[in-house]
Amino acid sequence: MDDRGGIARGLAEAYMDGAASIPYALLRTYRALKLSDTEVMLLIQLLAFRQLEQIEFPTMEQLQERLGSSPSVVGQAMQKLVKQGLVGIDEMVDPVTGVQSDRYNLSGLFQKIGALLAAGEFPLRTGGGDASASPDSLDARHAARPPVSKTSVFGGATNLFAVFEQEFGRPLSPMEVETINGWLDKDGYDEDLVLFALKESVFAGKLHFRYIDRILLEWSRNRVSNVEEARAHTQKFRTGK
Repeated sequence: MDDRGGIARGLAEAYMDGAASIPYALLRTYRALKLSDTEVMLLIQLLAFRQLEQIEFPTMEQLQERLGSSPSVVGQAMQKLVKQGLVGIDEMVDPVTGVQSDRYNLSGLFQKIGALLAAGEFPLRTGGGDASASPDSLDARHAARPPVSKTSVFGGATNLFAVFEQEFGRPLSPMEVETINGWLDKDGYDEDLVLFALKESVFAGKLHFRYIDRILLEWSRNRVSNVEEARAHTQKFRTGK
């Protein structure tokens, strides 16, 4: 019994440490993308750093430690991912402090996965139901709110949930979907205003739901109700006028 209790406590502590959300489509298609196990594990570690530790640009030393590989192996894997356009590096500037930072961008990876799925060349599921899925469609986790396509502050016809997933570089969790629905239904924020808050968090290099919520709350306190007013309020804040 004591051994079982110790194992149970150990598992509980491990689960409390958090869990990273790994897109199933990545696991299904990485061979088709000609990625090695090391390269896909590197992508998974980038997702884990972003989701659980809010580290947008882990150092090569951190990645080497996680992968248990030599600097040359990790360096070559990263170079290949960047060369193939699966991983990009964005330069971010904090609009308030002016501090510049970098972050890894995985949108190229998911665009290529989406192209595979949309072309029907690779099934998202191995059995039952529709064998392919459009990158613009939402699955059952978004059933709480029908998808809405519209022209947004990000440019072009977009889906609210799809934009969040693209910027976060992963599928949204049920709790995150519920948070977005709460902004729209309970708080009454306009969809374009939510997208603009997301855009501001990206520019600030603080891509977290808590930060986005603080932005929306600040705008609400200042009676900001649309993108034009939000843009003017943000500009006023940045210039200090």
